[in-house]
Amino acid sequence: MSIELNNESGVEVDEGAIQRLAAFALDTMHVHADAELAIVLVDEGAMEQLHVQWMDEPGPTDVLSFPMDELRPGTEDDPTPAGLLGDIVLCPQVAAEQATTAGHPTIDELLLLTCHGVLHLLGFDHAEPDEKAEMFGIQGEILTAFAAQSGSR
Repeated sequence: MSIELNNESGVEVDEGAIQRLAAFALDTMHVHADAELAIVLVDEGAMEQLHVQWMDEPGPTDVLSFPMDELRPGTEDDPTPAGLLGDIVLCPQVAAEQATTAGHPTIDELLLLTCHGVLHLLGFDHAEPDEKAEMFGIQGEILTAFAAQSGSR
Protein backbone atom coordinates (compact mmCIF):
# COMPACT_ATOMS: atom_id res chain seq x y z
CA MET A 1 0.00 0.00 0.00
CA SER A 2 1.46 3.33 -1.02
CA ILE A 3 0.38 6.10 1.35
CA GLU A 4 2.10 9.40 0.79
CA LEU A 5 1.64 11.98 3.55
CA ASN A 6 2.59 15.62 3.11
CA ASN A 7 2.26 17.99 6.07
CA GLU A 8 2.00 21.55 4.74
CA SER A 9 -0.02 22.80 7.73
CA GLY A 10 2.79 24.10 9.92
CA VAL A 11 1.35 22.01 12.77
CA GLU A 12 3.30 19.11 14.23
CA VAL A 13 1.21 15.94 14.18
CA ASP A 14 1.87 12.22 14.56
CA GLU A 15 2.15 11.51 10.84
CA GLY A 16 3.04 7.87 11.49
CA ALA A 17 -0.24 7.28 13.35
CA ILE A 18 -2.22 8.83 10.48
CA GLN A 19 -0.43 6.62 7.94
CA ARG A 20 -0.93 3.50 10.09
CA LEU A 21 -4.65 4.22 10.51
CA ALA A 22 -5.05 4.81 6.76
CA ALA A 23 -3.27 1.52 5.98
CA PHE A 24 -5.37 -0.29 8.59
CA ALA A 25 -8.61 1.14 7.18
CA LEU A 26 -7.65 0.23 3.61
CA ASP A 27 -6.67 -3.27 4.69
CA THR A 28 -9.94 -3.65 6.61
CA MET A 29 -11.87 -2.62 3.49
CA HIS A 30 -9.86 -5.13 1.41
CA VAL A 31 -8.25 -2.56 -0.84
CA HIS A 32 -5.48 -3.98 -3.04
CA ALA A 33 -1.98 -3.70 -1.59
CA ASP A 34 -0.85 -1.78 -4.68
CA ALA A 35 -3.46 0.96 -4.30
CA GLU A 36 -2.17 4.50 -3.85
CA LEU A 37 -3.41 7.14 -1.43
CA ALA A 38 -2.20 10.69 -0.79
CA ILE A 39 -2.89 12.56 2.45
CA VAL A 40 -2.14 16.27 2.70
CA LEU A 41 -2.39 18.36 5.85
CA VAL A 42 -2.99 22.04 5.14
CA ASP A 43 -3.56 25.22 7.13
CA GLU A 44 -6.92 26.93 7.52
CA GLY A 45 -6.36 29.34 4.62
CA ALA A 46 -5.58 26.58 2.14
CA MET A 47 -8.48 24.47 3.42
CA GLU A 48 -10.89 27.37 3.08
CA GLN A 49 -9.81 27.88 -0.55
CA LEU A 50 -10.42 24.19 -1.31
CA HIS A 51 -13.73 24.22 0.55
CA VAL A 52 -14.99 27.20 -1.49
CA GLN A 53 -13.60 25.86 -4.78
CA TRP A 54 -14.93 22.30 -4.51
CA MET A 55 -17.92 22.50 -2.17
CA ASP A 56 -18.96 26.14 -2.70
CA GLU A 57 -19.08 26.57 1.08
CA PRO A 58 -17.35 29.32 3.08
CA GLY A 59 -14.75 28.81 5.77
CA PRO A 60 -12.28 25.99 6.38
CA THR A 61 -13.52 22.47 6.95
CA ASP A 62 -11.95 19.49 8.69
CA VAL A 63 -11.52 16.99 5.84
CA LEU A 64 -12.04 16.82 2.09
CA SER A 65 -11.74 13.72 -0.07
CA PHE A 66 -10.95 13.66 -3.77
CA PRO A 67 -11.51 10.20 -5.31
CA MET A 68 -9.60 9.27 -8.45
CA ASP A 69 -10.25 5.77 -9.80
CA GLU A 70 -13.60 5.35 -7.99
CA LEU A 71 -12.43 2.20 -6.22
CA ARG A 72 -14.96 0.43 -3.99
CA PRO A 73 -14.46 -1.87 -0.99
CA GLY A 74 -13.43 -5.40 -1.80
CA THR A 75 -13.77 -8.66 0.05
CA GLU A 76 -11.19 -11.05 1.44
CA ASP A 77 -11.60 -13.25 -1.64
CA ASP A 78 -11.97 -10.40 -4.11
CA PRO A 79 -9.96 -7.31 -3.08
CA THR A 80 -10.36 -3.95 -4.74
CA PRO A 81 -8.20 -3.78 -7.87
CA ALA A 82 -4.96 -1.83 -7.72
CA GLY A 83 -5.37 1.81 -8.58
CA LEU A 84 -5.20 5.39 -7.47
CA LEU A 85 -7.61 5.77 -4.56
CA GLY A 86 -7.30 9.55 -4.40
CA ASP A 87 -6.44 12.35 -1.99
CA ILE A 88 -7.50 13.20 1.54
CA VAL A 89 -6.93 16.76 2.73
CA LEU A 90 -6.94 17.38 6.49
CA CYS A 91 -6.84 20.63 8.44
CA PRO A 92 -5.19 20.08 11.85
CA GLN A 93 -6.31 23.49 13.14
CA VAL A 94 -10.00 22.68 12.54
CA ALA A 95 -9.43 19.17 13.91
CA ALA A 96 -7.92 20.67 17.08
CA GLU A 97 -11.01 22.85 17.64
CA GLN A 98 -13.30 19.85 17.13
CA ALA A 99 -11.18 17.70 19.44
CA THR A 100 -11.43 20.29 22.19
CA THR A 101 -15.22 20.37 21.80
CA ALA A 102 -15.37 16.56 21.79
CA GLY A 103 -13.01 16.27 24.77
CA HIS A 104 -10.33 14.11 23.19
CA PRO A 105 -6.79 14.62 21.81
CA THR A 106 -6.29 16.23 18.41
CA ILE A 107 -4.63 13.06 17.08
CA ASP A 108 -7.82 11.11 17.82
CA GLU A 109 -9.78 13.64 15.77
CA LEU A 110 -7.26 13.44 12.93
CA LEU A 111 -7.49 9.64 12.96
CA LEU A 112 -11.29 9.83 12.84
CA LEU A 113 -11.11 12.30 9.95
CA THR A 114 -8.59 10.13 8.10
CA CYS A 115 -10.87 7.11 8.42
CA HIS A 116 -13.82 9.25 7.32
CA GLY A 117 -11.85 10.41 4.29
CA VAL A 118 -10.86 6.86 3.33
CA LEU A 119 -14.49 5.77 3.44
CA HIS A 120 -15.52 8.71 1.23
CA LEU A 121 -12.83 7.68 -1.27
CA LEU A 122 -14.36 4.20 -1.29
CA GLY A 123 -17.79 5.58 -2.21
CA PHE A 124 -19.44 5.91 1.20
CA ASP A 125 -21.53 8.97 1.95
CA HIS A 126 -23.72 10.29 4.74
CA ALA A 127 -26.28 12.46 2.94
CA GLU A 128 -29.18 10.11 3.77
CA PRO A 129 -29.90 8.59 7.21
CA ASP A 130 -29.33 4.99 6.05
CA GLU A 131 -26.05 5.96 4.35
CA LYS A 132 -24.94 7.83 7.47
CA ALA A 133 -25.75 4.85 9.70
CA GLU A 134 -23.74 2.52 7.46
CA MET A 135 -20.76 4.84 7.02
CA PHE A 136 -20.50 5.90 10.65
CA GLY A 137 -20.97 2.28 11.77
CA ILE A 138 -18.06 1.09 9.62
CA GLN A 139 -16.00 4.12 10.72
CA GLY A 140 -16.60 3.25 14.37
CA GLU A 141 -15.67 -0.39 13.84
CA ILE A 142 -12.42 0.53 12.07
CA LEU A 143 -11.40 3.05 14.75
CA THR A 144 -12.22 0.63 17.58
CA ALA A 145 -10.27 -2.20 15.94
CA PHE A 146 -7.33 0.11 15.18
CA ALA A 147 -7.20 1.32 18.80
CA ALA A 148 -7.36 -2.28 20.05
CA GLN A 149 -4.56 -3.53 17.79
CA SER A 150 -2.28 -0.59 18.47
CA GLY A 151 -2.64 -0.45 22.24
CA SER A 152 -4.08 2.97 22.88
CA ARG A 153 -3.62 4.37 19.39
